[in-house]
Amino acid sequence: MGCGTGILAIMASKMGASSVTAIDIDQQAIENTNENIFKNNAAGILAFKGDLEHIAGKSFDLILANINRNVLLEHLATYAACLTNNGKLLLSGFYAENDLNLITMEAQKNGLAQIGIKLENEWAAACFIKK
Repeated sequence: MGCGTGILAIMASKMGASSVTAIDIDQQAIENTNENIFKNNAAGILAFKGDLEHIAGKSFDLILANINRNVLLEHLATYAACLTNNGKLLLSGFYAENDLNLITMEAQKNGLAQIGIKLENEWAAACFIKK
């Protein structure tokens, strides 16, 4: 979610993911992603312009979302519902000081347990697992 240039989708493909769904609300990001998929000869990646409609009702072992706090909070219930048991959710694009606690609480409300945090400068990334 929030594929940008597609770098994470390409990395997932190169690391062995059998299928990858890359989603962004920005058409330019989708075009960049498709160009980079081609340039990197990455297989099994589909890029879509849109939002949650492309994941709702589907199952994923891993969801990566690099979006701002408000969107992450709004989407967290859908992410949790789409994860398989023991599936992981990796979130980034938010601030450590004001956002991390809110995101962690929302994740816990949706049945996700925090298993890792990375802090760099004022930014945070957090990993959760569905139990």
